[in-house]
Amino acid sequence: MAKIKVIHIIKSLGRGGAEMLLPETLKKHNQEAFEFHYIYFLPWKDQMVHAIEEAGGKVTCFAAKNNLLLLWQYKKIIRYCRENQIQLIHAHLPWAGFVSRLVHSLTKIPVLYTEHNMQERYHFLTKTINKLTFNRQSLGIGVSDDVSHSIQKNIHPTIPVQTVLNGVNSDSFQRKGSFADSSKRKQFGIPADAFVVGTVAVFRFQKRLDLWLEIMKKAIEQDANIYGIIVGAGPLQSEIEQKYAALGLEGKVFFAGLQIEVKSYYEAMDTFMMCSSFEGLPIALLEAMSMECAIVTTDAGGIKEVIRNEKDGLVVGVDQWEQLTELIVQLKNDPAKLTYLQQGARVRAKASFSMDAMILTLEDLYRKHYSI
Repeated sequence: MAKIKVIHIIKSLGRGGAEMLLPETLKKHNQEAFEFHYIYFLPWKDQMVHAIEEAGGKVTCFAAKNNLLLLWQYKKIIRYCRENQIQLIHAHLPWAGFVSRLVHSLTKIPVLYTEHNMQERYHFLTKTINKLTFNRQSLGIGVSDDVSHSIQKNIHPTIPVQTVLNGVNSDSFQRKGSFADSSKRKQFGIPADAFVVGTVAVFRFQKRLDLWLEIMKKAIEQDANIYGIIVGAGPLQSEIEQKYAALGLEGKVFFAGLQIEVKSYYEAMDTFMMCSSFEGLPIALLEAMSMECAIVTTDAGGIKEVIRNEKDGLVVGVDQWEQLTELIVQLKNDPAKLTYLQQGARVRAKASFSMDAMILTLEDLYRKHYSI
């Protein structure tokens, strides 16, 4: 039986949540039934390329320096689809969605579009184009019920919209050693008996890493054996580093930079903390849960669909972020509760956010929508 040929189109293949999903899902997909291709546009954001190719995907970059030039790549995409007999397009995030809808209008190749964020948080121009073009595709997918509801509320689509929850590869994201034996703790000079709070994030405004640092500063003032690790990079890096210096967190909070392999960093963390103002359904959160990090977070977006307060983690309202300091100190001083939440996070990730379930749903959608 011939394979169904699917092409993923995404703006970049950097170390973002949506991008990170692509190699992880490819490892789980049935590649005897499907052939996967990938197109991206920002050549300087290519951290996931090797992982996708290693997992069996075919990756092509149609370089574009800005969003308008990205849209102009539609002719190359059409040519690629024809030469490779592509039968279905799966687009991620708005600008890849826009160009994919244009390709759909000219070729009738079915397009599935995954929305990873809330419509309310997009720039006015992005929201407007999304609303005007959304129905020129086959199916809209939200990564959480919050995201799907946001599409319904803001766009009022006439095409179907379905929630497909993000998943985590719990076989891959599994703790191998003890917290104290972590190689990353040794690398940063963090004491073996320290309480380590970490996060993995792109340095964007919605992550509120400036507030994350303020939370850590207050927690460290209460207990000097609390340390922090931030994994990531992004457009607000200089502002975050300035805030870090102003708070005097040198030697207490460590920047790991942009990393492709993050499991060893999760192994260093007792607790994973997020103080985001909004989210879709963050992949880093699911990874941290699968790695048995206790979760302390705001209830932004899809996070409240994942974390049940006092069972899988500790949750506060988006505007109550200052309370996260108290929760960190409480966990530091309550080893039994810390262990309970660490184990609960792993159980929750495996039981309810399995990548296997996500893959089965996606493959059913591919079979339903592909063009013969």
